[in-house]
Amino acid sequence: MTPPDSGELRLEKLLAEMCPMLNEGRYAFVTLPSDSAIPRETVAMVQEAEGMSLIVPAATADKLGLAYSGAYSWITLQVHSSLAAVGLTAAVANALTAHEISCNVVAGTYHDHLFVACSKETRAMTVLTNMTQGT
Repeated sequence: MTPPDSGELRLEKLLAEMCPMLNEGRYAFVTLPSDSAIPRETVAMVQEAEGMSLIVPAATADKLGLAYSGAYSWITLQVHSSLAAVGLTAAVANALTAHEISCNVVAGTYHDHLFVACSKETRAMTVLTNMTQGT
């Protein structure tokens, strides 16, 4: 396995090679009490003062009766970005903002993951793909 600190640092290369991929499914942001069992299907989690924030498939949230305010599409930037890279999140956020697309970013060790409203997924993919082509 490639060491986590070996990711790309250069913004120009990150943008040219980010290769956005739309993951299948719809996802929900939910909150559980800190002592709750974490569903196996959980994509990401963060401990907050209010409880454990999770990103789960919307179907899982529905099955468990968990409240959520909207469904999101999950886009993975396939470039292996360094955790020390500067500017990728800002560049992506600025490009999506110009098209009135809100975005929730989750950084993994190897990739950045974007969650956008399902109704905006096609437009978001177009914006991100155009970024890789310099348009």
